[in-house]
Amino acid sequence: MNGYLFDRYGKFAPADQKIEGKPSRSFPIFVSDVPKDAKALAVYFHDYDSVPVCGFTWIHWLAANLPVKDIPADISQHHQNIDFVQGYNSNISKFLPKDSGPVLGYTGPMPPDKTHNYSLTVYALDHELELKDGYYLNEFLDKVKDHIIAKTTIEIPSRAK
Repeated sequence: MNGYLFDRYGKFAPADQKIEGKPSRSFPIFVSDVPKDAKALAVYFHDYDSVPVCGFTWIHWLAANLPVKDIPADISQHHQNIDFVQGYNSNISKFLPKDSGPVLGYTGPMPPDKTHNYSLTVYALDHELELKDGYYLNEFLDKVKDHIIAKTTIEIPSRAK
């Protein structure tokens, strides 16, 4: 890995792990040191390095009400008997062509110009959020803000070439 996101979760994913040409297999997230009173986890994965390319921070994945345990690979597409909700990613943007890829769940990194550093924030929450599949980032941030008991953010680079 060399500190980079494994290719199978981003631009260089095999064709059978893409939907409409976009990587769709979410990566595993290993959690530790979660407060004992946490009732759920939430995830926000985005790319600030996309601003010079497309004009806005690209949302790659929003997920909420995940159980307080490790998050398995490919949970975005194959829920693996885990009940949680997912928000819209940036493929929903009205500024993109209609066939820009799946709009709900994980859409993997595809940096066009150079290596991008992606931000992954995992939130430990005091209870599940009142959200249904298909929420927007602003709704997520509004619901999560008063229920965070711990959070951590890491940067994950993904290569363009």
